[in-house]
Amino acid sequence: MTLLNSPSAPNLLQEYYAILTGGLSSYADGATLRPLLSEHLDFTGSLAGHVPDATEGFLQGVAGFIGAVSAIAVRREVHDAQGSAVLYDATLPGGIVRMTEFFTFAGGVISTLDLQYEGQDYLAKGGR
Repeated sequence: MTLLNSPSAPNLLQEYYAILTGGLSSYADGATLRPLLSEHLDFTGSLAGHVPDATEGFLQGVAGFIGAVSAIAVRREVHDAQGSAVLYDATLPGGIVRMTEFFTFAGGVISTLDLQYEGQDYLAKGGR
């Protein structure tokens, strides 16, 4: 299933979103996602704040997201050689939460990720 519609969408992100929507049984404790991330992922999120060297924590957090999300509907996306921005609606048990992810790539992996959403809305709608 292709979630990203742009012909300039990196395969790396196609794989990333396929993992996010693939369910916990295929997540394999992050083994499928780990190769797509820098060993020293620099992450910023609405609930976590800025976390340098966040790869392990991010892999744990994604498991909670995958366990809660039933669908992702991509609304907008922009890509270039250095990074991407993706706006999407995540369907959670209590409703839809709009999210935006800003990615930077280096060495064929995601090196920085800035995830923006309304944290309290996410929690209220069943995000974990």
